[in-house]
Amino acid sequence: MYCFEPHELIGTPSLNLVHPDEFVEVKALHYTTIKQDQAAVLAYLRMRHKDPYKGYILCAISRTVCQNVLVGSVSFATPGPKAMHNASTAQEVKIITPTAKDFEFRRWNDPNPMPPCPIPTLPESPSSASSSSSADSPLDSPPLRFAPLPEQSVRTALILDRFSVNCGILYCSNDSLLSTTKVMGRSFFDFVMPKDESLVRSWIDVIKGWGVNERGQPSDGGFGFGKFTGRDSRFVIIFFDMKFKAYWSSVDSVRNPDPVPSRHRTQTNPRDNRDRPHHREAASARQRPRARTGPRGDALVVDAIFSAHSDGLMVILRKSTS
Repeated sequence: MYCFEPHELIGTPSLNLVHPDEFVEVKALHYTTIKQDQAAVLAYLRMRHKDPYKGYILCAISRTVCQNVLVGSVSFATPGPKAMHNASTAQEVKIITPTAKDFEFRRWNDPNPMPPCPIPTLPESPSSASSSSSADSPLDSPPLRFAPLPEQSVRTALILDRFSVNCGILYCSNDSLLSTTKVMGRSFFDFVMPKDESLVRSWIDVIKGWGVNERGQPSDGGFGFGKFTGRDSRFVIIFFDMKFKAYWSSVDSVRNPDPVPSRHRTQTNPRDNRDRPHHREAASARQRPRARTGPRGDALVVDAIFSAHSDGLMVILRKSTS
């Protein structure tokens, strides 16, 4: 988007890309977002392009706090129905660039779609108390020194492959709800209870449909909120032949892999299947173990925020409070 290569941005402070006129406001916004433990926040501000002749570009930035990281995405801010949809699904819209006031769409008396997390309280330092008395909000007069940040609520961010059927997990932010070393590369639906899988799939299909721009290209598409029962389905019961000898086994996944694209499929001769003896095929089918999920594994009801982006799906999980 800005013509930067990934290695050019990794380790670079994001504030280095902000317009100088908006630096103080963005810094205060960054602190407020973390302090208030916010999620699904949409901000409009200008960020620097690699080509100095292109200057600064107005961007729409989604932001969610996940304990020690701030996750989100950056996209071009273009007026139209999609911008109105994105703003109407966000829990809060922040306008930093003065010329972006038209993006602040909101319905009357529209409550937040997800109840806020309880914000941990932390005693204010004397410096912060004196600064708060002189200014009503950090955006009016951003403090030069910020008070220590409170403990954040327990959340986990996942990045999924949006171009696959099973939505493989590409990134996991922490080990609070899922073990990072055990989820990478597995299907997201391995962690959804079978009774909720069809519902969660329908949500993801809707989110994918939202994440398409006017040209039919993958893009951002606002936020979707839901609640489902999750679990780790690594534990399955394996049955062998006619003995039905059951035991617990730990496997990577119990679902079929994504279908291979047609251009990568190998052509087979129908005569090969005709010449194969049927008794051999039946014998191999009997010897092949059949897997089904068992009752083992702790079920956990979670709140989820789904959002589509040009190169992936983002899911924010937390333990449900209701």
